[in-house]
Amino acid sequence: MTGRKKVIFVTDGDLYALHAVEAVAKEIGGRCISNSYGNPSKRPADDLIKMILSAPSEPVLVMFDDCGYKGEGPGEKAMRTIAANPLIDVLGAIAVAAKTKHAEWARVNVSIDRNGNLTEYGIDKSGLPDLEIGRINGDTVYILDELNLPIVIGIGDIGKMAGFDSADKGSPITKMAVELILERSEQHDHKKRK
Repeated sequence: MTGRKKVIFVTDGDLYALHAVEAVAKEIGGRCISNSYGNPSKRPADDLIKMILSAPSEPVLVMFDDCGYKGEGPGEKAMRTIAANPLIDVLGAIAVAAKTKHAEWARVNVSIDRNGNLTEYGIDKSGLPDLEIGRINGDTVYILDELNLPIVIGIGDIGKMAGFDSADKGSPITKMAVELILERSEQHDHKKRK
């Protein structure tokens, strides 16, 4: 055990994402930093770090959103600062597809389509497999490749995907992505202990 707070990044922060991430955190016994909600992200990284470190349960799910800001926006700056904090262990990220004028892309280890199928292809906003293997287009994903995270999961627009990820249904695609990150981190910890 490292004693560091276990965190999962989510690259979306609108109202749908808030409801979905809160529902998933409750279901898995984790914690959602609801104050990280915003489109674009408004909370400074230092505030978010305090909230993460004081969260009573783990994993801590934190949302980031650049609202189509070109280049490194406020959400990505906050991600960079939080990932560098020695008291925080970022287990991975859920890279959310978006269709914006200033679309960026990031590599993903795997994607989950809106039917819950794993795919090597990227995913579009509606949760359908895209044309390119191993990458996703979005508006808050620019920095993910630089952060050297253990795993990045691509999914469609959180809480939406034509109703497939609705919070009323328990946001099953978002939940599956969180569970996959947790499963991968446990395997990684087990290998380190051996």
